[in-house]
Order: sequence, then C-alpha cells, then structure tokens
Amino acid sequence: MRRLRRRLGLALALVPLLASALVLGADPWPFPWPEDKIARYTAQRATAAIAVDGRLDEADWKAAERSPRFSDLIKGAPGIHDTRAAVLWDDEQLYVGYWVEEPFVEGTLTERDSLIYKNNDVELFIAGRDAYYELEINSLGTIYEVFFIWEEAYARAGYAKLPEFDRAREGVRPFGGVRFRNHPRGPRIGFWRYDLPGLRSAVHVDGTVNDNKDRDRGWTVEIAIPWRGLADLARPDGRSLPPRSGDVWRMDFSRFNQYKEAPPASDPGGWAWSPHGVWDSHVPEVFPYVTFSDLPAGGQVLK
Repeated sequence: MRRLRRRLGLALALVPLLASALVLGADPWPFPWPEDKIARYTAQRATAAIAVDGRLDEADWKAAERSPRFSDLIKGAPGIHDTRAAVLWDDEQLYVGYWVEEPFVEGTLTERDSLIYKNNDVELFIAGRDAYYELEINSLGTIYEVFFIWEEAYARAGYAKLPEFDRAREGVRPFGGVRFRNHPRGPRIGFWRYDLPGLRSAVHVDGTVNDNKDRDRGWTVEIAIPWRGLADLARPDGRSLPPRSGDVWRMDFSRFNQYKEAPPASDPGGWAWSPHGVWDSHVPEVFPYVTFSDLPAGGQVLK
C-alpha cells in the first residue's frame, strides 16, 4: 500500500511538469491579434447591376450586412466616428462599400498614387496565398495601389517569370512591414507602380470638402474589382475566379485619420473592421475571413 501511495504521489507530481512541457513544445500563435477574435463575414450576391458612383444607394447595398463599427487598429476600442463596410459580389465583380462618418471632410491629394495615407482615407487589402494587394482612397477619390509579394515565394510561386513583376521595374523595392517587423514569412517585395486591371472606384461626399464653416455628415466609397483583375493573387493556389459558394478569402478594411480623439483617449488615428494588435496593416493572417455565399443580399445567414 505504501509503495502504491508513493507511485501515486510521484505521478501527481509529474503532472505539472508534463503540462509545462506540452505548453513549451506547442507553437504559439505568432501574430499580434488573437486568432479567435478575428472577424468573420459572409459576402452575399448582388441581385442587380450596381452603378459605381459612390452613393451606395442600390437596394443590394441597403440589404447587405454591414460590418460592426470600426475600432482602434491596436487595442480594439470603438472609433470616435462611425465607419462601416460591406461586401457584395457577382460572377463578374467584387464590390466593397464604406460608410464614413466625418464632421469635417477634407482632402488635398489629387495625383494618382500620391501617398494617400497622408490624407484621411479608407483602405482595402486583399490577400492571396503568396501576395496581397493594397488600395487606398481619399475623399477626393484619389487612389494609391501597391502589390506585395512575399520574398520567399517570389520564385516558387512563379512571379519571377512574369514581366509585370520584374524586380528591375521602376517603383519596386523591398518592404519589411511597418511596426510588425518580424513577420514569420520575412520581407516582401513591393510593386509601387502596379495598377489592378479593371478597377473602378467612386466617392460621394455628404457635405462640403475643405469647408469647415459647416458640419458634414461624411462620405461613402464604392469599389468594383473584376475577378479577372485578381488573377495575380489567385495564381499561386489556383483559387476559383469568381469564387465558389463557400470559398473563403482574407480581406482587410480600415480607415486612417490625420487627427486623433482628444486625451485621455489613446486613439492611434487608425481604425479597422478587425483590429491587428499592432500599428501595421500588412499582416494578412489577422485580416477578416470573408466567406462567399450564393445567397442574395439580405438573405438569412446561419451564424
């Protein structure tokens, strides 16, 4: 009996050590926002033609489920002004809409591919397996585009063989991220002269731009991207264009401001549909999961 008790005591003593070993041996989630808190969304089908005029006044936009209010990119606190987004699709196009509350709408940059993040803007990122696309747009409708390829995948995924991704082209340079500098996949190659084929976008301002004598309601943004224009993202894993019902893509939706909420708030000036946990939009692993559904806009989605 004493021997049995000693063995039982030894076994119980080993339990914490074994548990610690399992924890130490496990691979922790290496990204700055918890995996189980990443947003998920179901994109439904547009049922009629959408005029890309920035107004978001079609019946499908009114029926589409909108995101929650955008929150602080780093900590997840609600933004001082309301910002929401929604996604629709059909066999030809991907559509993204933004509703931006803004009491004093301002914009100064009018030249394409200006550094739009130096104005108040909204941003869209679309990730493929080995590359991702960035689009920024300000209240004047001026856009900025970049295509990023992971360095370690550049040759393996076939990008090195494509003339449009020749590293000797103008506007190509390495990119290591913003504040999340130790991404497990390493650095990226950025193509700053990239133009997504067939992209259309428009902005509507409910107010007066650059006139602060009155108070504005804000602005809306409408983006249409032909699926064929996303072939460069889809190429490495052969994903279907258009998607099949049930396919999941990773997309990011954010807003950046040149102002911040007054102290004691700790507003960083950047808000997103799903926070990143760091001042860096370039972390595709924390982008929202967007599932494409054949349900028409406004259809009942099972949660």
